[in-house]
Amino acid sequence: MTTGTAVSTVPFWIDGKRHSAQGTREGVVTNSATGQVVRTVPFANDADIDLAVASARAAFPAWRATTPLRRARILMRFRDLLERRTPDLAALITEEHGKTLPDAAGSVQRGLEVVEFATGIPHLLKGEHAENVGTGVDSHSTRQPLGVCAGITPFNFPIMCPLWMVPVALACGNTFILKPSEKDPSASMLTAELLKEAGLPDGVFNVVHGDKEAVNAILRHPDVAAVSFVGSTPVARHVYETACAAGKRAQALGGAKNHAVVLPDADLDAAADALIGAAYGSAGERCMAISSVVAVGDAGDAIVSRLAARARALSIGPGHQDGVEMGPLITADHAARVTGYIDAGAREGAVTVVDGRGLRVEGHEGGHFVGPTLFDHVGRDMSIYRDEIFGPVLVVVRADTEQEAIDIVNDSPYGNGTAIFTRSGASARRFAHEIQVGMVGVNVPIPVPMAFFSFGGWKGSLFGDLHVHGTDGVRFYTRTKVVTSRWPEQRDAVSLSMPTMK
Repeated sequence: MTTGTAVSTVPFWIDGKRHSAQGTREGVVTNSATGQVVRTVPFANDADIDLAVASARAAFPAWRATTPLRRARILMRFRDLLERRTPDLAALITEEHGKTLPDAAGSVQRGLEVVEFATGIPHLLKGEHAENVGTGVDSHSTRQPLGVCAGITPFNFPIMCPLWMVPVALACGNTFILKPSEKDPSASMLTAELLKEAGLPDGVFNVVHGDKEAVNAILRHPDVAAVSFVGSTPVARHVYETACAAGKRAQALGGAKNHAVVLPDADLDAAADALIGAAYGSAGERCMAISSVVAVGDAGDAIVSRLAARARALSIGPGHQDGVEMGPLITADHAARVTGYIDAGAREGAVTVVDGRGLRVEGHEGGHFVGPTLFDHVGRDMSIYRDEIFGPVLVVVRADTEQEAIDIVNDSPYGNGTAIFTRSGASARRFAHEIQVGMVGVNVPIPVPMAFFSFGGWKGSLFGDLHVHGTDGVRFYTRTKVVTSRWPEQRDAVSLSMPTMK
């Protein structure tokens, strides 16, 4: 890693403006393709979190009182700004994260779709009404905001994951504090500026940076009502348990080890094309990446040979260059971690079909590059199968039957996404029905739902009852109140009995 002579500092965003940190701890942001430090980022302490929460708390009464349609109109303007500034956002993401420009722009688009969904939330905030539930008694329900909400988001989608949370929370009338990944924080700052340009009142949206200290300060803060999280399973468990113990509403999306089952009757060329994109897109740094292929029967050798040929043909380089299909990993440390798993796979006896170690990209020797790697005949006791590697490593497990393949997927402690490749409607229907995973694709390798459905997994991939965005997001960011009213024409006699409706 090398540093330039001078780098800028990514500030906080508090009360509608850029804000300096009160502490001195900080981290660095690198250009993933060169290894050079391009920015520094301050790490928030308790005092910084207090300041952001105070700003959000002060802004909440007026924002809650703003009519849902007026809130939606601000989000409509924000949506238009996001669309116009997509190239700028994509460039920031590519520089700091490393994914290719088309991939980065696609992640902006998927976040923008959640904003579009959120502009229709006034319709979903409607409650229910029942007339004459008792003699002269009516009841109705309302959905009301929670207050100050917080989001803690990962490095792999520095714009999309925040947009899973922020527009839904704001449309429901909450104020928000975002703690993005300290590894690629700049897209969140541009998001804050665009929200202000769209007309969002000061204090409604705030951004703080930091590490575990900042996260724990948010989780402990008594004025934070709800926390949304996306990240690894161990941290998701910590966030969920800590937030719940502090009396907060919490949803914590954890890690994944997503399987794709390939049956012998599948279109193997189409399946291989799809799996290459699902495994190596964004250098495998996706919670919905396919990292395990379960090849059934005669599909095994055929799919492995196709995957190997396609993996070797991929163009690897800096994400901003035309024609590059896969960029670097986020940091040097993460690249070393992924390489360590490849070492372990070879040591544990898996067949190394394509080896991504030792990749050098001319002119970018300091970049965090690991090439596409493919293992075959992987045992389910191997670390490359058990652990979430979060890199360009695809493993192939063999199964004799369709039922064995289903059992392999269901035995995984994770349950985020899965897919099946087949021409059989009966097999696809059975798979979708029996599989214990939150998001299922049929000949679709990365079944990320559209914004009007909800995103989330099962088992160790989710802690909490509700998924993000969609109708689950509205339920998470609101609470229900039921009002029962009566306007008697005469006084009732005093009664200490349990009231009943007659």
